[in-house]
Amino acid sequence: MAGYLTTHVLDTARGCPAEGLKIELFALVGEGRKLLKTLVTNEDGRTDAQILPSEEFAVGTYELVFHAGDYLTATGVPPEAPRFLDVIPLRFGMSEQSHYHVPLLLSPFGYSTYRGS
Repeated sequence: MAGYLTTHVLDTARGCPAEGLKIELFALVGEGRKLLKTLVTNEDGRTDAQILPSEEFAVGTYELVFHAGDYLTATGVPPEAPRFLDVIPLRFGMSEQSHYHVPLLLSPFGYSTYRGS
């Protein structure tokens, strides 16, 4: 089985998928990081394509960066100065050729994640 990476962002405060949320994927190499791609969630809170499809997949350490502040502003959540949650980095390792699903459950004052299926 070839590995690949997906995500799903749910707005738990509004009870719906988080549409229009910008996500960046970085590969971490040593002390540095390399931007691999930038995507935006669709009406289902997912990206239109796999974030890291099997032909681009490699084991290693990665970081998904969710631009929650811009999304919250766009949905009408009044901004604090500074916003409590703005940019959410999730750093994780992928150690085998498998499906890695890294969802984000988001509200203006909290978030959670897990390795999904």
